[in-house]
Amino acid sequence: MSLYWRIFVLNAGVLVVAVLLLLGPVTVSTPVLFGEAVVLLAGLIVMVIANAVLLRVALAPLARLNRTMATVDLLKPGSRTTVTGPGEIAELTTSFNAMLARLEAERATSSGRALSAQEAERQRLARELHDEVGQTLTAVLLQLKHAADHAPRPVRDDLRQAQETTRAGLDEIRRIARRLRPGVLEELGLHSALRALTAEFTTSRLSATAHITPGLPRLDPATELVLYRVAQEGLTNTARHTHATRVEVHLRALPNARVGLLVRDNGPGIGAAPEGAGISGMRERALLIGAEFQIGQGPQDGTEIRLNVTGHAADDRTQETAR
Repeated sequence: MSLYWRIFVLNAGVLVVAVLLLLGPVTVSTPVLFGEAVVLLAGLIVMVIANAVLLRVALAPLARLNRTMATVDLLKPGSRTTVTGPGEIAELTTSFNAMLARLEAERATSSGRALSAQEAERQRLARELHDEVGQTLTAVLLQLKHAADHAPRPVRDDLRQAQETTRAGLDEIRRIARRLRPGVLEELGLHSALRALTAEFTTSRLSATAHITPGLPRLDPATELVLYRVAQEGLTNTARHTHATRVEVHLRALPNARVGLLVRDNGPGIGAAPEGAGISGMRERALLIGAEFQIGQGPQDGTEIRLNVTGHAADDRTQETAR
């Protein structure tokens, strides 16, 4: 029965009951007596309440569907409403769930294309920084050295200072290029890349360490890149937005041949702060490989970022022990 006919039958039933009561032994005087008015008013209230209750029961599946539609987040896939109710309501709920599945698939596909384009642009920028700007600064260093060697003593100190400034700029350019294009990930693998990444973020104020379990399943390049980028974003957030003094990166095996990444710091925690572009980017990367992503307060304050990779082991071989 369609929703229209269900509502029609409910209202018609209430009206029929009202008419049957009028055809009964109940009489109404003219003018209406106080007692009769009370009885009529009570009967009206009962009919209105009965009609409201019946309509609420009939439309409850629509209310559940509305709540799901108001809270659904494509970055947190898997949210579905239970298919209940007869006829049109069940069909509407099924169609909504199918639409969510399509949107999630299309979001994952479009995010994958965007992130692939982003990685390609990162590599292009890294190459230009290394090949163009890096070589230019290297040439400037050589020219400064030659000038300093032949300059009079009063000018030599200034040229030496210019050398150091240029060398510091060249080191910064190389550091940016390494972050844009993790060459160590391609050349030495995920283990060495994570260790190099934590070493890069270690300063006098922040201690960053990597803890990697030996014998992890071999992962495909796309999964390794996602793990690396999530760890990089987590370390960047810790260094920029918290007052943490210690951050740890754990890469370990989980049950059912899964691999888990954990980034944990001892800062004040994320609290109720809204998620920014960095966290949204991590969620999108997790969606690309079907991983489970969680971020929240740690057991001893601080912030914990968890990325559990499911079903993406390339084969049953194991990676070499962490270097």
